[in-house]
Amino acid sequence: MTLAFFDTQLAIENLPLILSGLPMTIYVSFISMGIGMILGLFISLARRSEKKLLRWPARVYISFMRGTPMLVFLFLIYFGLPAVGLEFTAFQSAIIGFGLNSAAYIAEVNRSALSSVDHGQWEASYSLGLGYRSTLMGIVLPQAIRIAIPPLTNVFLDLVKATSLAAVITVPELFQKTQIAAGRSYDTMTMYLLVALIYWPLCSLIAFIQDRFEGYFNRFVN
Repeated sequence: MTLAFFDTQLAIENLPLILSGLPMTIYVSFISMGIGMILGLFISLARRSEKKLLRWPARVYISFMRGTPMLVFLFLIYFGLPAVGLEFTAFQSAIIGFGLNSAAYIAEVNRSALSSVDHGQWEASYSLGLGYRSTLMGIVLPQAIRIAIPPLTNVFLDLVKATSLAAVITVPELFQKTQIAAGRSYDTMTMYLLVALIYWPLCSLIAFIQDRFEGYFNRFVN
């Protein structure tokens, strides 16, 4: 079946090529999200700190990352850093760029989630002789996780879709493979619609997993 704007036969023929980029998309997304989660936690704690030496650098970092286009940041890492003696592969540049960028958004999500936990729980914990680390890890953070799951999932969804930008620095992910298929078939509409139809169920699956996690954590809420 061939529509005026979508050649089904051509889509089927090029599907294996485009799908060959899916593992790289998933790989970059998960590694970048992992980096962002780790950095984001520490940045959010620094952002909440009473010490200006920690709080202000965290605020500047978040502002810079949220205020600059991801594509520009990828170019800075892949094309700009070699000028000062730092050179990374396209894959390394992608995970560094996406990881550092997502950390800023994750830090704000974490800060909001941590702030939503009643401050009285900190005080009650301290009155029982627990220190900052024990209170954070054992009491506050488990409650904040439940609150943070929906916005963190949105960050991850944006990250999965943003990996398409890695095509411009030659990372062989979904969109880069689609560009190859579009170039050799001369049917850009079909190829780009096809990759959109691949991203859609992928992101829908992530949203489904989010719902299951929310249901799991909500079992512990009165």
